[in-house]
Amino acid sequence: MSTSVRLAVDVMGGDFGPRCIIPSVARCLEQIPGLHVTLVGSPEPMTRLCAEHRLPQDRIRLVHTSETIHGDDAPASVLRSKRDASMRVAIELVRDGHADGCLSAGNTGALMVLAKALLGTVEGIQRPAIMAALPVAGRFCHVLDLGANVDCSARQLFEFAVMGSEAVSELTGVEQPRVGLLNIGSEVNKGSLRVREVSELLRDTPSLNYIGHVEGNELFLDRADVVVCDGFVGNVMLKASEGLVQYMQQEMRQAFAGNLLLRLLGPVLRRALRPMAERLNPHQYNGVSLLGLRGVVVKSHGNAGQPAFEAAIRQAVRACESDMPQRIAARLARCRGELL
Repeated sequence: MSTSVRLAVDVMGGDFGPRCIIPSVARCLEQIPGLHVTLVGSPEPMTRLCAEHRLPQDRIRLVHTSETIHGDDAPASVLRSKRDASMRVAIELVRDGHADGCLSAGNTGALMVLAKALLGTVEGIQRPAIMAALPVAGRFCHVLDLGANVDCSARQLFEFAVMGSEAVSELTGVEQPRVGLLNIGSEVNKGSLRVREVSELLRDTPSLNYIGHVEGNELFLDRADVVVCDGFVGNVMLKASEGLVQYMQQEMRQAFAGNLLLRLLGPVLRRALRPMAERLNPHQYNGVSLLGLRGVVVKSHGNAGQPAFEAAIRQAVRACESDMPQRIAARLARCRGELL
């Protein structure tokens, strides 16, 4: 990392809260010399755990809050209540220029509502979107939206394509990422009216490397670098993919347990399969960006353990370094000019 990054971390979010997040922060502070962290949350666990894990005092700051946003809190209600919640205060640090980005493992809906209300969206963007990377064929396929917007218009899907293309170009170094539109068939006339409408917009935008429709099975065949869909479809696809990986791991364990020869060959097979298992481990890719905001906000999986939360911290650092909001605004303006 070449520059200093100031990251605000919601310590109270997620299933494991401070006892997972603070050790993860300690580990990343050791690994990333330019990282400075503001921990936001309840005083007692933060103070105790920071002392226990010996966090460097010159690179951390504690901001004490008295409230926590829970998983069952209605997103709309958090705008009117819980003004001293750790998630809200962490986002306000970004808004007020005291942090370059915010990371939370808390309530996704609340995070999206608060981030949009407090930070606002990039000029020309109607709704932010959640983007994550899936490991496919030795590369990555970046998919958005993954749950922020259940129902989207053609214009919003077009904006997602622009945001995804710019983000992937910056984060991976691919100059012209291949952009596909998730659909039930590859033919031009397949899909809903909305999908066909956005497909036409994408074809009419020369600066986007639009490759057409992508079917569900092609997500894992290295057909596209960016795949666009609405949040309902994207979230179902993501959870189904994670469930499939877990199912395959369970089937392999049962196969080993039920076969004497496989048990004897177990150490050799496990060594041979370890690289594949690591590539398919969803926790290794934890940390999804909320694109389209006028500030960097990264969401960690709620059930993330320590290695997974460390991955989310690294993702947040990369997002802060990329100056993504300004890049997206400029790219969207160029693409809109091509459609006029």
